[in-house]
Amino acid sequence: MSKLDVRMVVLSTDDLDKSIAFYTATLGMPLKFRDGARYAALDGGSVTLGLATEIDHPLPGKVVVGIKTTDVDGAAKAIEANGGTIVKAPYNDAHERRAVVYDNTGNGLVLYSPLLR
Repeated sequence: MSKLDVRMVVLSTDDLDKSIAFYTATLGMPLKFRDGARYAALDGGSVTLGLATEIDHPLPGKVVVGIKTTDVDGAAKAIEANGGTIVKAPYNDAHERRAVVYDNTGNGLVLYSPLLR
């Protein structure tokens, strides 16, 4: 099995500006990255807090855990072989290789690995 590292929790939002303001002002989480009105990453210490609108959220309306792995394809196959479900098979987006899956009890996960540039 590849190395795995829980690195992110992604929350849904209908108003990215309002959500960013809440977490930065209320909890003091610095903004690490923002992608327009679609997605923002906040510094939650050892875990990044992702805020995503329906356009960019892997499973809109659900809390999703992001797991960094060295082998997205292998991890997705292992999850499926052990009772999980592949929602979106491994694919490359602009920055990383990803797969969106449910574990064996229906919790949403995003498996990802940065693309080498």
